[in-house]
Amino acid sequence: MMKGKMKALVKDKAGPGAVIKQINIPKLGPHDVLVKVLAASICGTDLHIYKWDQWASSRMKPPVVIGHEMSGTIVKVGSAVKNWHPGNYVSLECHKTCGLCYQCRTGQAHICRDFTILGVDFDGCFAEYVRVPEANLWRNNREIPPEIACLQDPVGNAVLAAASSDITGKNVLITGCGAIGLFAVGVAKKLGASMIYAVDINDYRLKIAQQMGATRTINTLRQNITEEVILYTKGEGVDVMVEMSGDKECLQDGLKTVKNGGQVALLGLPEENFCLDLANEIIFKGITLKGITGRKIFETWYKTSGLLNGILDVTPVITHRMKLEQFEEAFKIMQSGQCGKIILYPN
Repeated sequence: MMKGKMKALVKDKAGPGAVIKQINIPKLGPHDVLVKVLAASICGTDLHIYKWDQWASSRMKPPVVIGHEMSGTIVKVGSAVKNWHPGNYVSLECHKTCGLCYQCRTGQAHICRDFTILGVDFDGCFAEYVRVPEANLWRNNREIPPEIACLQDPVGNAVLAAASSDITGKNVLITGCGAIGLFAVGVAKKLGASMIYAVDINDYRLKIAQQMGATRTINTLRQNITEEVILYTKGEGVDVMVEMSGDKECLQDGLKTVKNGGQVALLGLPEENFCLDLANEIIFKGITLKGITGRKIFETWYKTSGLLNGILDVTPVITHRMKLEQFEEAFKIMQSGQCGKIILYPN
């Protein structure tokens, strides 16, 4: 078994921030593997943890190595591991599911009733090495570079959301152009959406949305979603709305643009409860609402990997590449909103 110390970014105590520490290289259980991390990307969840907001403080019990989006190479396997070997190039599904609940036993493990999350509930991948249960591994195509392979988790979110409705030849509204929203623009384009309207308050990210294939961009600090979309669609509205922002006004205004019989996928998480006009904007219009979380394990991974293998170019969303030691600068950039995805290199 590998022994010694490794560098890791640790949420060491309750409160804002995190620290680089030298900690023990993880010991493996019989069904675990040890992966050398080649690239890891910062997620909005990591920012919640770093800021130590209400969600993070109610969920986490420090100390925990944070991070859950990665690609790397297996260096050691547990005694009972048969199908994985040192040298395999892998990424990981960050949700560890129970395998016993109704959802897990009926092909819906992504909404397991008793899941835990790598980098939240147990040590994650912002480190030189990460311990991963073998059931969570995904085998990568060698032709996909590490900084792309580490993005399959968030791209998978975008794939599940955008592909939850038939969007081929349809008008699509995507509200919220964080990284997953930007990926969703690219996915919608490759799935054959006719017109893609991307909404945000950040011109930096709206420019990336254009690079990813948005037909029109709408900055809600200067423009009204409903007025702009109704104008662009000549009064027809959109067939599909993909809500990524969690913003009350975005959802309320966006629903007004969805045509009768339309589809709405909800992935953005609101900070507080708010009211919707259920009668006029959903019930009487016959709209279908779909809650989206995580990725279907591993159905969405197959779709995502296929798209990233020469079909979907996500490089415009990668705006920064930094050493793990530059984490403070990376999180500062994240908080400024002047970025897409930030890639960290622990080794």
